[in-house]
Amino acid sequence: MGQFVKKHPFVILAAGAAIQLLAGIPTAWGVFQEPVRAEYGFEEETASFVLSWLVAAFGAGGVAGGFLQDKLGPRFAALLGSAGLCAGFVAAGFVPGQTPWLFYLAFSAPVGAGCAFLYPAVMGCAQKWYADKKGLATGVIGVAVGLSGAALTVLVKWFTGLWGIRGCFWALGALLGLVCGGASLLLQNPPSKPAGQENQQGMTPREMLRTSAYWWITASVALATPAVLLFSPRILELARQSGLPETAAAWMVAVGAAGSAAGRLSLAAAGDKLGRRAVLVAAFGALAALSAGFAFAKEWLFLAVYAGLCFFYAGQAAVLPSLCTERFGLAHTGVNYGLLALGMTAGSLGFPFAAKAFGLDTGRHWLAVGAALAGAFCLWRLGPAKKKKTAG
Repeated sequence: MGQFVKKHPFVILAAGAAIQLLAGIPTAWGVFQEPVRAEYGFEEETASFVLSWLVAAFGAGGVAGGFLQDKLGPRFAALLGSAGLCAGFVAAGFVPGQTPWLFYLAFSAPVGAGCAFLYPAVMGCAQKWYADKKGLATGVIGVAVGLSGAALTVLVKWFTGLWGIRGCFWALGALLGLVCGGASLLLQNPPSKPAGQENQQGMTPREMLRTSAYWWITASVALATPAVLLFSPRILELARQSGLPETAAAWMVAVGAAGSAAGRLSLAAAGDKLGRRAVLVAAFGALAALSAGFAFAKEWLFLAVYAGLCFFYAGQAAVLPSLCTERFGLAHTGVNYGLLALGMTAGSLGFPFAAKAFGLDTGRHWLAVGAALAGAFCLWRLGPAKKKKTAG
């Protein structure tokens, strides 16, 4: 198998894409929300926090997943991640109603951690095989991440129609275990340095934590979250309130997924050409403008603005793995990326709790605008990457 993958490294991209096509649970939570509320008796805010805790577990789990990837390889980390996804979905089907804390524990924690183990394993592995085309490699897999929302929308509607939401959880658990677990077996680090990969040196996590660059980037990761995560759990309800017909509102998650896929491919590739910091500053500026427009958008314009928000939110997330290796090197990319992802934990919990504590409803839009502008400032303060010295 190793020799085959060495001759055909596209297998790594194909395996990574297969995993991420089904593992983009955070992008698709909106389609789960209403049937979960109906079956488990959760209030709207309670159901929304399923996503917040899931993303928080993603950020926290990224450190452990990255450490395992660096020490034991991407296959081991990805297999554990696949097991977490499978276990979380199966367990969710058994959680009794009116117990949100148990749902957070049984579903959000293992699914978020499972996604966290899978994402850096897939992205880190792809970047090592395609070290001279990091943006392209992560962009290809990023398209699958973006399309995950559409794929899961179809599956959730189908399975729920057949067996209800609990049966849907069990069916998805089995499917995730089979597909993600099978594809994880194909993941492996390159046996030798591929063309274009001069070295795999880089900062240790301790060295990275001592740099100002780490803190500016992590802050920007946290500040990106409100633009989508304050609204995505309620997106179907908000779409109907905007005046969209029921048939269109029902597919808002899929529309967001299409925007996410396009953003991940476009901005990751643009980062290779135009510079990752410049692309990220522009993306945060777009998030600020679109978040402001989102407060007033109605009917079909609402759909277009949401697609734009997903485009730039997912796009900036897709640039992050390449920015991590550009700034801190490849040697410890798994755990270093996991430490950057702690910004997602802070943002996904901090902003929803802040919105709830201050009683913000329409004010969520302005919270998202302010956060995006602050994120752009953080990336501006990051400064340009230092150019590597060339021999001769």
